Amino acid sequence: MIGNKLDLQKIKPLPLAKRRSLSTVEEVLVPLDAKPAVISDELMCRVEECAGRIREAKANGRAVMLIYGAHLIKNGAALILDSLIAGGWLTHLATNGAGTIHDWEYAWLGRSTECVRSNVATGTFGTWEETGRNIHLALLAGGVEGLGFGEALGRLIDGDGVDLPPAGELAKLIAAEPSHALAAARAELLHAMRSGSVPEGRCELEHRWKQASVVASAFRHGVPLTVHPGIGYDIISNHPMFNGAAIGRAAQIDFQTFAGTLERLDGGVVLSVGSAIMGPQVFEKALSCVNHIRRQAGREIVRGHSMHIVDLQDGGNWDWTQGEPPVTSPAYYLRFCKTYARMGGEMHYLQCDNLAFVQHLHRALGGSDES
Repeated sequence: MIGNKLDLQKIKPLPLAKRRSLSTVEEVLVPLDAKPAVISDELMCRVEECAGRIREAKANGRAVMLIYGAHLIKNGAALILDSLIAGGWLTHLATNGAGTIHDWEYAWLGRSTECVRSNVATGTFGTWEETGRNIHLALLAGGVEGLGFGEALGRLIDGDGVDLPPAGELAKLIAAEPSHALAAARAELLHAMRSGSVPEGRCELEHRWKQASVVASAFRHGVPLTVHPGIGYDIISNHPMFNGAAIGRAAQIDFQTFAGTLERLDGGVVLSVGSAIMGPQVFEKALSCVNHIRRQAGREIVRGHSMHIVDLQDGGNWDWTQGEPPVTSPAYYLRFCKTYARMGGEMHYLQCDNLAFVQHLHRALGGSDES
């Protein structure tokens, strides 16, 4: 083997409660009736247009996807997203690993976010016992049932814990069915049990602030929320339980679920809010898979969808309604604009604060009114 591997078993995680967290649920969670920041008339018209597309998609039973980055959670949009989910306005949500970490920490501890600069310097950034342990617990438990990342974590939060099978039962299943599709997941959970990382039976874990969890809200309402992490991207890597197989297995299921939703995207709506890398990268691969399978069956590719991309950046000072900029333009290298501009349908770029956007969109849709 070339190179030396760092032994992550040497990491001694610290209690999350001892971390100096930079925000609390009480500070960040935005009430449904909070007045949103004022936006320009032009931008408001575009929000109204987006709301109209969503109403049309809902009426026709088409997909409405929200792809979001972690800052939407850190900015306190959980109650607004819960209302949009409950009202049937969103049929699929997708986020990155960081989006779930802040979501879980708010739900369990009531606070989240740390100073990256100072904590990396002291070797404490991300080395928090409960965050790494319990997210892995959710994935290991969900893995033996074939659950994806979002569903497994949502179940843990909404159900205040999870039930694990006996180690002996897992061992028997592995021996009897070594080629079973779940054999590897069973082996990962059994290894965690025998190493002392995970117990058998019921694991109780009260989430006192679960109203701040979008992941739990989606699970509770039966709406898919998929998670698209990178191996080594998130602080759950900074833990002796770090298990790339469990993370990757759950993420694969979620990628397939994401692509399954794109099968219903004709005439639907995509909202990409503050996801500069994950959203466009996952979307383009999933859409290509769907189009590939459709073409084999002699069907048309996905069409008639609209994509509304929201970010604080200026879009490279390029008018994206005019198509893709030349390779000599700096705007060409804005992945969150360029990729969606290539995905068929209509792409609209809105330079807007992500919280302000969802607040105004929620108002334009009439909140959680299902009529």
